Amino acid sequence: MVTQLYAVLFVSATFVLLGGLGYKIWVFATAPAPLKIPTTPAPVTRTGVVFRMIREIVLFESLFKANKWIWVFGWVFHAGLLVVLLRHLRYFTDPVWGWVVLVQPFGIYAGFAMLAGLIGLAARRIVVPRIRYISAPSDHLMLVLLIAIAGSGLIMKYVVHTDIVAVKAFFLGLMSFELNPLPADPVLLVHLGLVAFMMIIFPFSKLLHGLGLLFSPSRNQVDNPREVRHVAAWAERLVARVKAE
Repeated sequence: MVTQLYAVLFVSATFVLLGGLGYKIWVFATAPAPLKIPTTPAPVTRTGVVFRMIREIVLFESLFKANKWIWVFGWVFHAGLLVVLLRHLRYFTDPVWGWVVLVQPFGIYAGFAMLAGLIGLAARRIVVPRIRYISAPSDHLMLVLLIAIAGSGLIMKYVVHTDIVAVKAFFLGLMSFELNPLPADPVLLVHLGLVAFMMIIFPFSKLLHGLGLLFSPSRNQVDNPREVRHVAAWAERLVARVKAE
């Protein structure tokens, strides 16, 4: 029963995650951008915009300029999360890719880095008055959820071990539409349940800010309003329709 329940849960969560991300990408891509509003100083060439986006995605450049200690916690969390996700690819590949094998030792320390960054970000929402004032209950719940996922993962690594071979067989079976027994360890079930819940709410929460950054006009626009007239796509279609009539 546990195997069937979690199989349905993860298949459903995967469809919601992929469908939600596809919908959000369509919403972001079709949202009108009637104004030229890059945050200055901004690049004046498309190549410069590409490098600016890379710095924002990899280094969190604007956050670094705004607040150094928040940048530290945010960057440590995201870097740790990336390594942890790469480490977990071993559960979905057979044979395991060579570079994933190389990541394994670093993934252990990345779990602690991820948890430390989350605790720092959670403390920020409680300690800093202006941040506490604008924090909604959902903001705190997202942090609690992420801390619970990271914490339960570290507990399985260092305190209550589980059969990772069986866990891998379960997920490989899901990918080929086969049901393999999932260990009924309580900590594992809690960890996987939290992960599935995160997958379901991710496309519809503030956690999607990383994807939204790619479509932000203040970041992805070239600063050339005098050289090139900016006309939104919907405005071009409206002008064409008026001319046709």
